[in-house]
Amino acid sequence: MQRKWRVTLIVCVGVFMSSLDLFIVNIAFPHIATSYHGASLAALSWILSGYAIVFAALLVPAGRWADAFGRKRAFLLGLLIFVLASIACALAPSVGFLVGARIVQAAGGALMLPTSLGLMLPEFAANERHKAIGVWAATGGVAAATGPPLGGLLVQADWRLVFLVNVPVGLAGLVLGWRTLVERREANPGRPDVLGAVAIIVAIGALVVAIVQGQSWGWGSPQTLALFATTAVILPALWWRSGHHPSPILDPAMLRVRSFGWAVGGSVLFFCGFGAMLLSGVLFLTGVWHEQVLTAGLMLFPGPAMAAAFSVPSARLGARVGYRIPGIVGALMFACASVWWITQTGNTPAYFSEYLPGMLVSGAGVGLVIPTLTGAGASSLPPERFATGAAVLTMGRQIGAALGVSVLVAVLGTTATTAADFHSAWMISLAGGLTTAVAFAALGPQLRRVAPAASAPVLAESAT
Repeated sequence: MQRKWRVTLIVCVGVFMSSLDLFIVNIAFPHIATSYHGASLAALSWILSGYAIVFAALLVPAGRWADAFGRKRAFLLGLLIFVLASIACALAPSVGFLVGARIVQAAGGALMLPTSLGLMLPEFAANERHKAIGVWAATGGVAAATGPPLGGLLVQADWRLVFLVNVPVGLAGLVLGWRTLVERREANPGRPDVLGAVAIIVAIGALVVAIVQGQSWGWGSPQTLALFATTAVILPALWWRSGHHPSPILDPAMLRVRSFGWAVGGSVLFFCGFGAMLLSGVLFLTGVWHEQVLTAGLMLFPGPAMAAAFSVPSARLGARVGYRIPGIVGALMFACASVWWITQTGNTPAYFSEYLPGMLVSGAGVGLVIPTLTGAGASSLPPERFATGAAVLTMGRQIGAALGVSVLVAVLGTTATTAADFHSAWMISLAGGLTTAVAFAALGPQLRRVAPAASAPVLAESAT
């Protein structure tokens, strides 16, 4: 096996684990809820949202640290933390403990994900990097396809197995990574903005709490308004700090690159709809159609399978014709799937005629959107900024997913037992798809390949 593919195989272990964890935990959600008696949907949602928020906030500092002190070191450390935290999740005696273990797991994932792309892309020539991006994105798609049926099968024995499945995979990745990966670091590192990372956790955390609790507290209550105000004050202050810090959590220079800035914005918008769609699908199938979790997992399988099938071709298409058109088509397909579910699903189970068509169209849309968002962002950056750029892109994804779950919980309320309840929830996914299409349309001129230079972007925006 060529070295570039050995490295790709190893670093994609981390991508596979973090993606698999997302989909397995979603499918295990009903069983986790019954295990902790009396826990509300709002409290349980922090198992997903707490992970996403901390993951998002630590991605850029982790990417900076990896660029400065070594991507191999950061990747292997993140993989080790993720494995140990997975064991802690499996042993969790309470919801609070599980949320805490998930936060530690998020720290490990934050070290793994940006460094995976930063270790892999330099192994490929400039004209082959679209293949690497496609494989990187397809790995997440394969994990997504594996997650629902595997999670449904594991929870039949015990939902704690959905975390323990990470252990053998992670240990294999540690051994192979130690032997194969080569250390890579940035020539002129800067100290990451830890205070900026804390500010993101506080700002996004306050916003999520306000959305989740707003219905029960009252949208005009003092505590809800105080949380919204906290976010409104911290985010502009963080932007000002980022413009004056030598190694900011949000690099204004990177975000001013048109394709990169819109790719980050598109990631937030799309994953807001995507996060809501993932959880609402599980809750709808188990709560309205009263399907068993294993059956629900198998019903969800075609969507992520389509995403995996479309990931590599869409990355190649984006590198050939530009990222705007495939991205717009994929985002509109994702939105059309939500329209289908809103207009076609009812309280009586009718999987093949009512639910499956939406899953197929949605999965194909996801397979078109995610690689093109990654490609549009990564293509604008020089090789030495790949890890940090991947961190910012993934931060946008996680912030969007946390917001999507929180809005879903607010829309569903304490009880959601009819298809009409979920028709309102699927409006979140519809809005996410339509606004992502607008973000792709704003990418500007199509991207074209240029001859690489030591510190030049892999792709440049054409002048026409």
